[in-house]
Parts: sequence; structure tokens; C-alpha cells
Amino acid sequence: MAEDEKIRIDKWLWAARFFKTRSLASEAVSGGKVHLNHQRAKSSHRVNIGDHLLIRRERFEYEIEILSLSKQRRSAPEAASLYQETEQSQAKRQALAAQLKEERSHLGIPTRPSKKDRRQIIRFIRKSE
Repeated sequence: MAEDEKIRIDKWLWAARFFKTRSLASEAVSGGKVHLNHQRAKSSHRVNIGDHLLIRRERFEYEIEILSLSKQRRSAPEAASLYQETEQSQAKRQALAAQLKEERSHLGIPTRPSKKDRRQIIRFIRKSE
């Protein structure tokens, strides 16, 4: 793609693999979950190389700088080369992921029973019959 050419923000977000479909990217931009150069943008807004994006997906925030433009969705490694995430953003996301993982482990969310657990359940049910 030519250096001076611009592309719609929803199309770029889809090509960079932040969203599975363009319609999801468009909804996120319209919903205020994507900010371009610290301002709320419309999905038809054009992005350029060097623009800064703040993308909120669920609890995670990505602060990125656009390094390249692409109209086509490519493989994940190629999509990752379209942008560069700030170190602060990476650190915050990793800390949040670790925190969420820790919270899940303390919640005691039941996992699938192991073979031993299933045998104990069957024995318990047979005794109560």
C-alpha cells in the first residue's frame, strides 16, 4: 500500500486482528471503545501511519501506534507487524491477566471431575440408592 494512502479505522482494526469481523470493529468504534489520537472517532474515519490508537476490549486496553496500513486480513504475525504496542500498555495488560488468573483460582470454579473423582461420585450415588 502506498505511504500516503489512508484506510478506514474499522477496516484497519479488522486487518490487524483486533476484531473478528468488520462489523464488530465498527460497533466498537461507534461505541466509544476506540480512540484515535486521544479523540473519539467514527468508523469511517481514516487512519494514517503514525496515528495512536487506544482500544478497549473487555477489561483490557491496548495503546498502539500504527506502523503500516493494510486493507486485507493476513496471518497473525503479519497483522502484528502493522502496529507497535507501548511498553506501558503491555505491562498493564500482563498484570491484569495475572490478576484475573489469580482471582479465578481463588474462586474455586469447579473443573471437570477426574477419573478418580467420577469413581467416587458413582460410589456415593450407589450407596445412597
